[in-house]
Amino acid sequence: MAIHTASGICDAALVHPLGSGAWPAAIMFPDAFGLRPTMRDMARRLAAEGYTVLVPNPFYRLTKAPGVGPDFDFQKPEDRARLSALRTPLTNENVMRDASAFVAFLDPQPFVSKKARMGVVGYCMGGLMTMQAAAGVPDRIGAGASFHGGGLVTDKLDSPHRLVQKMRAEYYFGIAANDDERQPEAKTELAEVFKAAKLPEKIEVYEGARHGWCIKDMPIQGGRPIYDELQAERAWGELLILFRRVLT
Repeated sequence: MAIHTASGICDAALVHPLGSGAWPAAIMFPDAFGLRPTMRDMARRLAAEGYTVLVPNPFYRLTKAPGVGPDFDFQKPEDRARLSALRTPLTNENVMRDASAFVAFLDPQPFVSKKARMGVVGYCMGGLMTMQAAAGVPDRIGAGASFHGGGLVTDKLDSPHRLVQKMRAEYYFGIAANDDERQPEAKTELAEVFKAAKLPEKIEVYEGARHGWCIKDMPIQGGRPIYDELQAERAWGELLILFRRVLT
């Protein structure tokens, strides 16, 4: 699937339920490992719940999906430098423009309900991309979910949490326990900006869950898997509760 954006052509995966009909649309933003089979599987699972799901390649400006590849290792400085270069174009402005292009692509599709608002869901770096997207297309995006999102609250002027005032979306934030340990104030600041914007939010710390816990192909770390099936299923349930309530 190829989507024309202001920056070029974005390769993406598109999945919708079987049969004829029109369903609410959702955009799924991948983690740093990019658009790969695991993300496609998650899109298919969400589509089976009654949604048309688009999964863009977040690194399309510089490379085709998946981007970093299965051999990527966060412990290697050269790999971290490569990822940093891939992420450099993902500014607030660029992702907001991308979101507009994704919405413009989805809306004319016969299997997308134009009466229903759209949802966004993201993992790791995809969590902050949901916030950029929700701020970029507030009239269409009505629900957002971020799981083990990274960089949601910073002290920079372009911090994603400063975009909440531009949104009209209800949100769910699932925070990894080790992320909360590193930045315990982030959840409070998120709650405050949503309250100021008069937008509903639910923020939960997943005790015992580590950054990346929702994704099945996360690597082994410290001798044990990052993926936590029990907590991942809990997160999935929260996503469905939000989407079923809002995307009607």
